Amino acid sequence: MPATVVVGTQWGDEGKGKLTDLLSAEMDVVVRYQGGHNAGHRIVVEGEAFALQLIPSGILYPSVTPVIGNGVVVDPSVLLEEIDVLEAKGVDTSNLLVSGNAHLIMPYHRELDRVTERFLGKAALGTTKRGIGPTYADKATRVGLRVQDLLDEKIFRQKLELVLKEKNALLAKVYNRLPFNADEIADFYLGQLAPRISPMVADTVGFLHDALAQGRNILLEGAQATFLDLDHGTYPFVTSSNPVAGGACTGSGLGPRDLSSIVGIAKAYVTRVGAGPFPTEVFDDLATLLVDRGHEYGTNTGRMRRCGWFDAVMARQAVRLNSLTEVALTKLDVLDTFETIKVCVGYEADGVRYDYPPYHQSVLHKVTPIYEELPGWTTDLTSMTSFEEIPQAARDYVAFLSEQIGVPVRTVGVGPGREQFVTFPAP
Repeated sequence: MPATVVVGTQWGDEGKGKLTDLLSAEMDVVVRYQGGHNAGHRIVVEGEAFALQLIPSGILYPSVTPVIGNGVVVDPSVLLEEIDVLEAKGVDTSNLLVSGNAHLIMPYHRELDRVTERFLGKAALGTTKRGIGPTYADKATRVGLRVQDLLDEKIFRQKLELVLKEKNALLAKVYNRLPFNADEIADFYLGQLAPRISPMVADTVGFLHDALAQGRNILLEGAQATFLDLDHGTYPFVTSSNPVAGGACTGSGLGPRDLSSIVGIAKAYVTRVGAGPFPTEVFDDLATLLVDRGHEYGTNTGRMRRCGWFDAVMARQAVRLNSLTEVALTKLDVLDTFETIKVCVGYEADGVRYDYPPYHQSVLHKVTPIYEELPGWTTDLTSMTSFEEIPQAARDYVAFLSEQIGVPVRTVGVGPGREQFVTFPAP
């Protein structure tokens, strides 16, 4: 059976973890295809919260094989810590597979991330300072170390010594930082981390294609979202990889024809962490209300998220960039107390209307959102389990979003819990 992709349609934090967890009940394999531990997925099961960073959300189902694909950058210490936390909560992680081609985050990557952000000052990108960008940069310049290198001490030490010549010179001469010791790093990675990581390392490309041939169901989940994509996001305020659906192929080894459905996920409003343009951003009391009601703080970083009204201009672009077949909407319940709700249906700049984001960043930074205002429902949705229970105004809001973006909205979240969702009928 072909594979399903779950992709964020905004700036991340849309609730991909919950949706992936929901869909995982019908899956045999769940694959993380890009990013690192700079994006967390929060899942609530029977009142207990699980904060996942690297491990795919399907880990909570014993029947699912979770796979960390070749497109992911892996900090092995973080991975092992996450495994230990899950095991302590009774979650079996023994069937986790990690691609041998995934790249390793090294100590000098984290240090370079930190000092570079400080060096940029007011122009800082707002990274999580966890070494993600520098690791992807080394991957592109072909000096990175990969997970499979943990299995060959000679190769690992040779590659590390070579790359540290350049990294130490950069850290010392540009940033006035102390050099890293190759033997100390190698001893820790090979002596402490490799013995635990090695049993997980696999040919994940071969495994996934064998799974398809056997008719097994595969779900691919990305981190971040469409507008944090390195190529299609609001550059330079983006991540270092490709969260869009096309990245699911390069980051897993599956081919485009192996993908059958691509589910976009969006909040009923929009949030963003860090710097970058945000046309529908709101401020003051309204922003505080959305932050408080939506608990808008980063799963990993704890940073407060910027909030704004739903942006259909962005969503339309996400539909075409990802070839979305449907959209899942989360946090509809956060809007329960609003008497009226705004939706951005277009942008305006210098007398020109834009129904899709302008390609030039200078234009995007000065656009004014064009809003349509819809009535709210002022009803608590969190206990509702069927479409028939949903107030008409809430149904109309979802229908309006679907009409604006051009694909059906089928799954609607009405609370943080695993079971707090309502299925809307097909149009």
